[in-house]
Amino acid sequence: MLRAMRARVSDENGTIVKDAPEAIAMLYPSPYTVGMSSLGFQTIYRAINETKSRAAHRAFLPDDLNEFARTGGVLLTYEAERPVGDYPIIAMSVAYELELAGVIQALEAAGIPALREHRDHRSPFILAGGPLTFSNPLPLAPFVDAILMGEADETVHQTLDVLFGAEDFSSPGGRDRALKNLAAAVPSAYIPELHGDEMPGIARADDAVLPAYSQITTPHTELRDMFLIEPERGCHRGCAYCVMRRSTNGGMRVLAEDHVVSLVPDRAKRVGLVGAATTDHPRITPIINRLADRGLEVGLSSLRADRLTDDLVAALRRAGQTVLTTASDGASQRLRDTVKRRAPENILLNAAKLARKHKMKRLKLYMMLGLPTETDADVDELISFSLELSKIVPLSLGIAPFCAKRNTPLDGAEYAGIGVVDRRLKRLRKGVKGRVDIRSTSARWAYIEYVLAQGGRAEGRAVVDAVKNGGKFRAWKDAFDALPDDRPRRALVRPGDRIDRGQMQRKRGLPVTT
Repeated sequence: MLRAMRARVSDENGTIVKDAPEAIAMLYPSPYTVGMSSLGFQTIYRAINETKSRAAHRAFLPDDLNEFARTGGVLLTYEAERPVGDYPIIAMSVAYELELAGVIQALEAAGIPALREHRDHRSPFILAGGPLTFSNPLPLAPFVDAILMGEADETVHQTLDVLFGAEDFSSPGGRDRALKNLAAAVPSAYIPELHGDEMPGIARADDAVLPAYSQITTPHTELRDMFLIEPERGCHRGCAYCVMRRSTNGGMRVLAEDHVVSLVPDRAKRVGLVGAATTDHPRITPIINRLADRGLEVGLSSLRADRLTDDLVAALRRAGQTVLTTASDGASQRLRDTVKRRAPENILLNAAKLARKHKMKRLKLYMMLGLPTETDADVDELISFSLELSKIVPLSLGIAPFCAKRNTPLDGAEYAGIGVVDRRLKRLRKGVKGRVDIRSTSARWAYIEYVLAQGGRAEGRAVVDAVKNGGKFRAWKDAFDALPDDRPRRALVRPGDRIDRGQMQRKRGLPVTT
């Protein structure tokens, strides 16, 4: 393992090898190839290392846990080759619900009990943040000492100031005092032992610290040496299923064209423009063209169909893109209207025509099945429209079962059911008769994601049993089924964010759930 770590570091560009009196381990709960594709993880890594008295050293979930356990491996940081368990603070970024298994496995690989109740004051302080905090981090609560809600660009510094400034948070009683001080100093810090299930508001970073951008590029990631940067943060749209809709942290913040382009280093060969609504940036086409002028390949994380113009698609093709990828999300126009997705059929038809005009190999549409009120008739409409699009340009559909997220208007909507999603997917495949490429994520694992997304501490603790019993779907299902029916089911409410869920669902023509 150490040999592989050193080989990866030797292939990196931008690695910060630094020691300092106040060093922390940044432990990502997925393997290196995934963790190093995380823009937030890399941004916090750079930010901590830019602080004179502090250093951040990376560690990741082992690629092969069985081999790691068989050889009695010790989880080490990449920069210092130091055991993760020796650091006073371990910071983790959690992107989505299913990474909870990785949280447990990574902590145990570091020799640290996963559950907070099994640790004492001598154990490292476990700090968490990441995209999951914008929705529902309650299932994460049993495993950590504190969670930084929302954008942690600035609050991570405030938190480390409190913890390293404490007299001794690793002494008996010292950790309790440090937690109280942290709660007082950082309003967006969620302290499970102090706050129960009441979540604080999410932090919004000052615009002056934006944008986030890669510190390290490496060929050993899913994105292969791609330099990531956000031209904007947030979204001004109101899609009913999305955590990052316009009401989250004030909507979309746009970065200046010159500033974005200037931060892309000369060493970069491939650039990813990342954000919830990159094509809504008013200068996105000039940004792409300026990067293409430098000979760079450019990709975007989110193409909105109603923003696709001839100039934009031409710029994408010039920048090396061969597949035009966007989303329609609802199987029918009725469903797209219901969830407030601005993707009418004429807009999607235009996307197909632009893909053909600019000699793209195919059009790819992301789609959800299992939205509330969906019927077979909606799937039949998708079949008919997909066949129409496929006559213009080769078409791929990326299907994801719908999972309701907390703090969205669709919070509380039931999961359609594994059998229902699978039957509709089968109906879709049969209907397009092989003329459309269809790839779908698992309806079974989407159910697991849904349970965690709507769950609380009890569901989080159940993940321990799921991991212990092998981590396959049946182990997860059994762990959730074993939970008592009378367990507390508290609503996740943040100050100033109270809504009448039933009223919002009725307004959108959705079934009212409690």
